[in-house]
Amino acid sequence: MAKEFSFSITSRLSGAHARTGVISTPHGKIETPAFIPVGTQATLKALTPEQLAAVGAQAVLANAYHLYLRPGSEIIDAAGGLNAFMNWKKPTFTDSGGFQVMSLGVGFKKVIDMNGTTDEKPLAKKDKLAWIDNDGVTFKSHLDGSRHRFNPEVSMRIQHELGADIIFSFDELTTLHHTYEYQVESLRERTHPWAVRSLEAHAKLTESRADKPYQALYGVIQGANYEDLRRESARFLGNMDFDGYGLGGALTKENIGEIVGWMADELPEDKPRHMLGISEPDDIFACIENGADTFDCVSPARVGRNGALYLPTGRVNVTNRKYREQFEPLMKECDCYTCQNYTAAYLHHLFRAGEMLASTLATIHNQRFIVRLVDDIRESIQDGTFYDFKNDFLKKYYKK
Repeated sequence: MAKEFSFSITSRLSGAHARTGVISTPHGKIETPAFIPVGTQATLKALTPEQLAAVGAQAVLANAYHLYLRPGSEIIDAAGGLNAFMNWKKPTFTDSGGFQVMSLGVGFKKVIDMNGTTDEKPLAKKDKLAWIDNDGVTFKSHLDGSRHRFNPEVSMRIQHELGADIIFSFDELTTLHHTYEYQVESLRERTHPWAVRSLEAHAKLTESRADKPYQALYGVIQGANYEDLRRESARFLGNMDFDGYGLGGALTKENIGEIVGWMADELPEDKPRHMLGISEPDDIFACIENGADTFDCVSPARVGRNGALYLPTGRVNVTNRKYREQFEPLMKECDCYTCQNYTAAYLHHLFRAGEMLASTLATIHNQRFIVRLVDDIRESIQDGTFYDFKNDFLKKYYKK
């Protein structure tokens, strides 16, 4: 099967790893840098796919773990893949499912430890829902407690059945409170061997499903906050035949840009890099400047559903009383559907009344705000104004 996937660099930022480019997939092109909204269960909560496309989203990321449990990857395969199933006309990503298997397995979101402890409190043995070994992870469904098994081969099969344009190798997500010794063991005994197995399984599935569009496989780099491990992982995966790379794992916000830079130093220049799980403006600028091409996060939609909306001067809560009689758009200069048609007072009322429309309108605005910000960053790299734009935006956004 010929690869219907490529990445071309169109401009570079002097003195940094940042660049602009174009990722070509069977379902269309992605101009980079680009923010990829997360539609966990083949939907971005509160929006139709058509509404998501209207905010300027170039692609969407769905979750292998959740779709495996419900409705089942075989159902989506029978439907013709994610694009046909959810009526999405643009490129799709799926993550490997490893993050959810491990994080939901102990019930503390990103703060996880496969030995059954967190930095909050130890988990009782009966509460533990996931068990890791060097072959894979056995876990209980968070839906009904049924037992399942994920390993590289299973993750690849599920992601092939889901049919996304870009998929990720299976890896172990560690946490910042794991010891250095555990990070080394995880990297060398699990994440790296699992990457090799993911590539082998991917090749077999690509051959056996030659009638399907080509799916690009990204290898996932781990190593927490340790420079030697990040560079080791990037070199190891960078020498393998992946189509791109996922920049994953636990890291501290304070040096997120530096860590991305370590990985970019070691990775092939001609392959795209996807940063997993960021959306705050300062993180976006830092990651793009240091070499990230695409990134995803649930946060803009999640905070929007709780009444928090982005403005150029920072995030505000539209449920606050001050918006009760603001009979003008929340953000006058915004070109989103919400700000073009509704007032802040109306949004305030919808949230106070518990109306479902509140989530829809808030999510439209937040997704458009972040998508537009990244579009503007891309343009600033192209015209050489990145540093001025970065300084002006962040100074205003974090003024409070």
